[in-house]
Amino acid sequence: MIRVVIAEDDFRVAELHEKFLATVDEVQVAGKALNAKETLALLKEQNPDLLLLDVYMPDSLGTDLLHEIREHHSSVDIIMITAANDKAMIEKALNYGVIDYIIKPITIERFHKTIEEYRQKRQMMSSTETFNQAMVDQLIGRKKTTKNKEEPVPKGIDPLTLDKVRTMLAETPEGMTAEQTSEKMGASKTTARRYLEYLISIDEGKAKMRYGKVGRPERKYFLE
Repeated sequence: MIRVVIAEDDFRVAELHEKFLATVDEVQVAGKALNAKETLALLKEQNPDLLLLDVYMPDSLGTDLLHEIREHHSSVDIIMITAANDKAMIEKALNYGVIDYIIKPITIERFHKTIEEYRQKRQMMSSTETFNQAMVDQLIGRKKTTKNKEEPVPKGIDPLTLDKVRTMLAETPEGMTAEQTSEKMGASKTTARRYLEYLISIDEGKAKMRYGKVGRPERKYFLE
């Protein structure tokens, strides 16, 4: 379970953030703070995984808290959600390792995308001991360039589904069969194989024959 603290001086906005988070699996709001003092107290009391931090609070700028937060709560991840859009604020936030910066007004789609990507990365970090380059690229937000970057994907390949298959393979370093992929996708084995073979065709995937428990060979797919 990912525990989140919301630091937002407008209680109505804080409630909206809480409602957004309630729609995401494995996420729990550990507390809400209306100012900088309450934010620091909550961080000490709750030791959350994630802090949603506003910039404009009545007793301090959120960006001015970053040094103290990093000094005393180095493991907490921070996402800025704020109306502050000037270069100095954004540069300071990024220099302190803020993992995302969302400018208000935000949409639920943008919010969900950020939280879901964060949840997936946390899951990968907690379930994996060693990483390949593709997994590290995913953690730091770098997308691999394909040979046909300028060309649209072919008919029968949906870009969002393709990204989902990439993520599944990145989270499974031991490889996946077409059958395992189809189960996780909620699609047919034929559809799963089409996406897996497409990744191979654009040099993002590879396949190896492995022998199962009963000695039957099976084709397993991996990210390249």
